[in-house]
Amino acid sequence: MRDGRQITLRDYTESIPWRPGSFSDRAIVSRVAEEFEQGATIVLQGLNLHWHPAALYCRELEARLGCPVQANAYYTPAAAQGFAVHHDTHDVFVLQVSGRKRWRIYEPLLELPLKTQRWSPDLGDVGDPVEDFVLEAGDTLYLPRGWPHEAATSDEDSLHITVGLHPQTRLDALRAALESCADDVEFRRSVTGDGVLSDELLERLAARLDPDQVLRRARRRFVSTRRPVLDGQLAQVRALAGLTVRHELLPRPTVVADLEVREAGVALIFDQKEVVFPIKARAAIEALYAAPEPITAEELPGPLDESGRLVLVRRLVREGYLRIPGV
Repeated sequence: MRDGRQITLRDYTESIPWRPGSFSDRAIVSRVAEEFEQGATIVLQGLNLHWHPAALYCRELEARLGCPVQANAYYTPAAAQGFAVHHDTHDVFVLQVSGRKRWRIYEPLLELPLKTQRWSPDLGDVGDPVEDFVLEAGDTLYLPRGWPHEAATSDEDSLHITVGLHPQTRLDALRAALESCADDVEFRRSVTGDGVLSDELLERLAARLDPDQVLRRARRRFVSTRRPVLDGQLAQVRALAGLTVRHELLPRPTVVADLEVREAGVALIFDQKEVVFPIKARAAIEALYAAPEPITAEELPGPLDESGRLVLVRRLVREGYLRIPGV
């Protein structure tokens, strides 16, 4: 980005033919350096998807806050500005890593914008800033959703990380409740010519909006969409051949999971998957799910024999739910 304009990928990347595929949009380092020298900000999107420390940081925030968290990095040269005035459609923490940057914050022109309500100059003139300050290395800024802002460097480079928070909105909750109505034939009927929706239909929707259901749907969506953070997973799988019932095990600290007991069995929901076990494994699964400290397969409660417990924990290591400490 430079002066509010996005530099196109073709200006600083190339695709390298390879068999059986190709490496597309590979950065040309010399071109990136040239653009940076000319005042461009280097933006690393989705830092939590590429850099393990950021993945751990965002995952711990997700576990504590119960909502998706992302991280981007922005490296701006001296005397430059990457983005023009704009608002974000999610809450942001700005972590100033090195250098300094001057921030100007303006009154919102659109209160609490949704993801589809992106910034546009058509919203009007932002007027004078209500806050004007400099972030130094080590400072943190909280920027609520919808507050227009701009930032620029002065006499030195600046590196900051933005941590974006994406809690569920009331509109999200209403949409989720409406989607859950697909199992009700009355919602699947065609709209009549007069466009009237009966009070009974709205009452059926309202019945799905009690707080417990709203929270349950939000939690399920959150848990089922978390991407796995599987550092050292190859070493974990290799260690399975020597795993015994006396080896200590722990749930991965990066796993955000829910446990569901069903008629057909017990399910662990995590890392965009459901792992289902027969109901006789319930006591063992519950013990693993609640384990605050290392536990061995030998210590698991329930009717599973030693062989069954070993099969259980090996699968959960393989699926990325458990890990063998020290491996």
